[in-house]
This record gives sequence, structure tokens and C-alpha cells, in this order.
Amino acid sequence: MALVQPESTPQVFCEPLDRMDPEVLYRLLWLRSEVFNGEQHCTDDDLDGRELEPASRMVWAEVDGQPVSTLRILEDPGVVVLGRLATDAGHRGRGIAAALVLRALQECAGRSVAIHAQAHLKDWYAGFGFVVDGEPFEEAGIAHVPMRLTR
Repeated sequence: MALVQPESTPQVFCEPLDRMDPEVLYRLLWLRSEVFNGEQHCTDDDLDGRELEPASRMVWAEVDGQPVSTLRILEDPGVVVLGRLATDAGHRGRGIAAALVLRALQECAGRSVAIHAQAHLKDWYAGFGFVVDGEPFEEAGIAHVPMRLTR
């Protein structure tokens, strides 16, 4: 009888694009494509060029050396914007996405943070202190709500 090995604890990383391993970056972008284009059938392109901005950063989690979740941090005038949060289907429900949000919030300490939350995740983001900051809207064919965390 083979023993099932417990999954490793996720490791969370945060880096600008120019300091990332190209293979890791590729796997993260592939993951986003699987989630946004494959599962969610988003109508907008995921790759919008914003990762190439000098102040942008990628946050991601790896389990056993494999990327399983990602989000990006962007700088807009007067606010930090978190977005493109995606987790591999086989790793959802384990708190990995929450660990990424917490790491991103550490990176943005003391700054106002904005998100375009998918509407069904509004309460989940509220658990981090985000509050609705405007009217619901559609983005990429999915209902969203603007949210902000002011510290």
C-alpha cells in the first residue's frame, strides 16, 4: 500500500517581472489563461501590458515547486491596484488565494488599495477590509464591483 504524501505548505513570492524566472512567469500566465479564458470565458484579453510597467509586481504561490496561484500589483495615481487573482482549480479552498492577498497587502502597507472584485467574491474581499466603492459593472463579460481598502 502506497502512502499518500501530504501536500507541502505553499510558499508565497512577490517580484517585479524583470526579477522573475521566465519559466515561473510563463506558468503563471498560463494559469491565468486557464482560469480567465478557459473556465470563466472572459471576453477581454488577460494580457494587457500592465505587467510591463516598472512598478508592477507579481505575487504567486508555489506548492512543491509548482506555481498554483497568482495575482498582480499595479500602481495607479494615488492608489495601488490588485488584480488578476487566479488559483489552480485543484488548489482552491485551501487558503492559498487569501495568503496572496495578505502578502500583497503587506507589500502595499499604508497605501490605499483598489480592486475590481468579481461580484460573487465581494464578501470574501470584505473579510480583508475592502468596502464597495461604486456601482456594479461588467468587465470581461463578468459582473464586478469596485472595492477599496483605505489605511
